[in-house]
Amino acid sequence: MSTDKYQSPLSERYASREMQYIFSPDKKFRTWRKLWIALAETEKELGLPITQEQIDELKAYQDDINYEVAKAREKEVRHDVMSHVYAYGQQCPKAKGIIHLGATSCYVGDNTDIIVMTEALRLVQRKLVNVIAELSRFAERYKALPTLAFTHFQPAQPTTVGKRATLWMQEFCLDLEDLNHVISTMKLLGSKGTTGTQASFLELFDGDQETIDKIDPMIAQKMGFAQCYPVSGQTYSRKVDTRVLNVLAGIAASAHKMSNDIRLLQHLKEVEEPFEKSQIGSSAMAYKRNPMRSERIASLSRYVMVDALNPAITSAAQWFERTLDDSANKRLSIPEGFLAVDGILDLCLNVVDGLVVYPKVIEKRLMAELPFMATENIMMDAVKAGGDRQELHERIRELSMEAGKNVKVNGRENNLLELIAADPAFNLSLEDLKKTMEPSRYTGRSREQVECFLNQVVAPILKEHEALLGMKAEINV
Repeated sequence: MSTDKYQSPLSERYASREMQYIFSPDKKFRTWRKLWIALAETEKELGLPITQEQIDELKAYQDDINYEVAKAREKEVRHDVMSHVYAYGQQCPKAKGIIHLGATSCYVGDNTDIIVMTEALRLVQRKLVNVIAELSRFAERYKALPTLAFTHFQPAQPTTVGKRATLWMQEFCLDLEDLNHVISTMKLLGSKGTTGTQASFLELFDGDQETIDKIDPMIAQKMGFAQCYPVSGQTYSRKVDTRVLNVLAGIAASAHKMSNDIRLLQHLKEVEEPFEKSQIGSSAMAYKRNPMRSERIASLSRYVMVDALNPAITSAAQWFERTLDDSANKRLSIPEGFLAVDGILDLCLNVVDGLVVYPKVIEKRLMAELPFMATENIMMDAVKAGGDRQELHERIRELSMEAGKNVKVNGRENNLLELIAADPAFNLSLEDLKKTMEPSRYTGRSREQVECFLNQVVAPILKEHEALLGMKAEINV
């Protein structure tokens, strides 16, 4: 590794090799050559004087890219596409004259961008499905474990550990819906010429409109796509990039929310992210177990959410049929958005797979607050025993304030049950009151909701994407 120039942390620390290759120069230039072959084959099949020998020559050197020739040529002509046309022609002298015939640079540039983004979206899809699967296992395991719920991060009516996980899962399921839609609607640019009018093909095919209409569908089919965008300027609409990055930003937002909850739960010592045997939490405080993976999820997620502004602004700022102020921004914002989300999902998979739950800590915190939660049930029992509901409500309120003061001011245990038992208005013994302290009585339908969600929502998703399951995540640092 070079230490004397900037290295992107997305490559060095966060993104997988698989995602890095999708956005690599090698992947790009190999795709260019596939597109040139698809164009030449299409033109041959539609009647242009291109021979099978020329096609075969192009295919023979499809993956044998002479990078040094292209690099040297680009220094002379300052044009990356024409440099690679030249380099390919050097290897394929018989086909040299028909490479890139009728096309403009965006034929290879923009079609490759769509192909690369689509492949990257499919990798994101695979990882997202596996995160949902891992969360489903966690939710099933802890579907009935009562835990204190929070509203405004203040103690609230209990839920279960598994039910809380379904809240994270549901957001990822919504992201998967959006992701699947975008993948299913991705289209190629096709080959439409310098301003999208296909004027060059009108010339090549002597004005044969019917034949020209076949060009884009044939190229799309050869490159594994159902369609091309029906109209364009020189480029495909940059609105496409906006849609893609918005999906990534949505995944990032869901991951950020989950990671925040895990960080707060780790502070409460109820749930803990994986912590390796030799991992160091702090350079100064040796006892610390910082939630660094969840913090990294949050950090990368914020980057992606902000990055989504780039293609939106670029799309809005395009002039007429084409300007080039998209290029430098696009080279950064699109790959980095994908590399960051790739790292986020690997971290999510790693964290959820290794989440540690501490039931005793959860129970202790819940039992400290449960008397307050149980007051309505206690009041109903007292009314059944002959008490006055309005009077009992006021006494409960007063005793709750007293117990709260005992906890917060005096630092003692919650003694609300003892206070109620000592009050003759309730006519309930401490033993009677303690019988009401079964946590599962206060979690409502949490368990049933988890089971219903996993069976009716998650199971069909995992069945539909069964071929994508089985991933395990490795994180670099």
